[in-house]
Amino acid sequence: MTKQEREVRAGLPIEVREAGEAEADAVRVSGYAAVFSEPAMIGDFFEEVIAPGAFAEALKRGDDTVFLVNHRDLPLARTSSGTLRLAEDARGLRVESELDPDDPDVKRIVPKMKRGDLSKMSFAFRAVREEWDDSGEVPRRTIHEVELFDVSIVTEPAYSGTEIGLRSLEAARADRRPDAGQVAARLARKARLAGL
Repeated sequence: MTKQEREVRAGLPIEVREAGEAEADAVRVSGYAAVFSEPAMIGDFFEEVIAPGAFAEALKRGDDTVFLVNHRDLPLARTSSGTLRLAEDARGLRVESELDPDDPDVKRIVPKMKRGDLSKMSFAFRAVREEWDDSGEVPRRTIHEVELFDVSIVTEPAYSGTEIGLRSLEAARADRRPDAGQVAARLARKARLAGL
């Protein structure tokens, strides 16, 4: 199998609030960069689900993950410096950070976050362990383990890794060669569904 490319996926809204004086007026940011077990269409190509535990190995390995805006620019926080905390819970990949209110990048984005202009989160990853199910009308990809690159505040809440995701689908299909019986059964099922 060819090495998977870096992919990007959008998640849930992010929460921002200014901390009190006792916490040096830090800007607290929290949210979920990924949610488990919720199917999402990646373009019109395939459905994707992040399995519970998909981030466990990345967190255990200590993948150096940065907190960015739209997956680029200078980091707002970073796991290796201790300014970004990531954890898995029953819902998904939880993100927490206290941003420096004197940082010019933080000053630039906080008003936009408070207004809701920057309100969604996303994550960039490479699938380490995944499973494909081509038995339905739409292929379904379940991601079981990732290498984690960044979590980001994003302006586009829609999934934005379609082109890369398509290459991942093609690579997975190229590695699997179904036997003639599987192909015939799938064609027969599609014909029944189409009323032929």
